[in-house]
Amino acid sequence: MDLPAGLEWRVTPGLTPYAEALADMEARAAAIRAGDAGELVWLLEHPPLYTAGTSADPAELFNPDGLPVFAAGRGGRYTYHGPGQRVGYVLLDLDRRGRDVRRFVHALEGWIIATLARLGLPAHRAPGRIGIWTPRGGTEAKIGAIGVRVRRWVTLHGFAVNLDPELSHFSGIVPCGIADFPVTSLFDMGVSAGQERLDLALRQGLCEFLATLGEGGEKG
Repeated sequence: MDLPAGLEWRVTPGLTPYAEALADMEARAAAIRAGDAGELVWLLEHPPLYTAGTSADPAELFNPDGLPVFAAGRGGRYTYHGPGQRVGYVLLDLDRRGRDVRRFVHALEGWIIATLARLGLPAHRAPGRIGIWTPRGGTEAKIGAIGVRVRRWVTLHGFAVNLDPELSHFSGIVPCGIADFPVTSLFDMGVSAGQERLDLALRQGLCEFLATLGEGGEKG
């Protein structure tokens, strides 16, 4: 599966400290805007931690285990990252792919939904609820999170898919401000899929995801 010209696909093994990843992502976004670097899709894992988006409400952070909390700079509220969760940082240049943030978020959601379908798990968007959802026990459960930022028409942050994280850590927050639905994982749903299989499914859908964004958007 060849990559589009000028786009880097990076997979970092082990656990990447959040502050280190955030600094690297900020630097790469600035380099993309300056024309000094290509676009990037970066797959990694973090140690257990919570991140606070720009709309985070302190009343939604309980944190009984005392996990570190980081200001992420992305949109949204509180979310959890930790081992067993695949995080994808998606740094694209919307100046050439079209200055449409809603279309970018919709395409990102579609990419994750299609990826989960390749792994045998049905997933969908839910009107009025951010994230990726799957049917579970007569209700719905959240299987993936979406949180993005756009700076000078370069996208930052991206998505998180729950492979087999410690689900009890989600009880330390109100995940993305949604208290009425549980959080689940591929393992919890009976789907056996490790990082390599998920990464492959993501890569198989990469070109389709990018095609929904297009090229030659508004310049300026």
